[in-house]
Amino acid sequence: MSEPLMKIPGAIYGPELDKMRGKLQSRRRVTNAIALTLSLAAMAFGLIWLVWILYTTLSLGVGGLSVELFTQSTPPPNTDGGGLANAIVGSLMLVAIATFVGTPIGILAGVYLAEYGQKGWLAGLTRFINDILLSAPSIVVGLFVYALVVATMGHFSGWAGAIALALLEIPIVIRTTENMLKLVPNALREAAFALGTPKWKMILSITLKASIAGIVTGVLLAIARIAGETAPLLFTALSNQFFSADMNQPMANLPVTIYKFAMSPFAQWQSLAWAGVFLITLGVLGLNILARTVFSKK
Repeated sequence: MSEPLMKIPGAIYGPELDKMRGKLQSRRRVTNAIALTLSLAAMAFGLIWLVWILYTTLSLGVGGLSVELFTQSTPPPNTDGGGLANAIVGSLMLVAIATFVGTPIGILAGVYLAEYGQKGWLAGLTRFINDILLSAPSIVVGLFVYALVVATMGHFSGWAGAIALALLEIPIVIRTTENMLKLVPNALREAAFALGTPKWKMILSITLKASIAGIVTGVLLAIARIAGETAPLLFTALSNQFFSADMNQPMANLPVTIYKFAMSPFAQWQSLAWAGVFLITLGVLGLNILARTVFSKK
């Protein structure tokens, strides 16, 4: 017959131990219930405002939709009719040029930070500047481009607006590209090097190919952000009451047009402003859904 286990002096056994465990479990349940209640309340608080904003946008924006909205330019003050064709085309041009300029720069910089600049001083400085640009208010970027481009040219222009939007897009693409490339296992790189593959070819054929879905998602989210920026365009592209595709002149765009029309006392302009808000919301929502569903699954 085996000897009984030796009891540790000062330890608690039997009913007292069970009672203490019960108290600890009860305390944990209460703490968990309080934390869960606070979390659900915070989520509900945020969802209430989000649903309210979406409901207001839908209820006031859908009423302004018409064929003329997409075929006619912005009307004069206190005039019936008109649309947002010039502002829609202007926004599409500005965002497209900003994406065409900012995306390659952001991807190349992200590749450098992830593949070449792990320990160099230049990579550290680039990351520091990129973090500043990510957190900088968009109006600061607008003022910078105003002093650099608009003041030099002597007039507002679509090019200045595209440059401002590109500067807002580049930091997002850099951060997304670097993070996605860092998720690629180093074993793939080592296997490629063992086979004698040059580094540039390894990056093109392996790391970029493996992280393309995440990079494209970051680009789409960056486009969704710059599509609704107003402050930088006020100092760069300004606006235009008429249809113009000349990038050397002030160019109409949806954010500034919405700002101008929403602040006006004319009901016709306010209706067009809500229609423009609906279009931007729909576009941004569509880009976010596309980025988070189609490419995230791949």
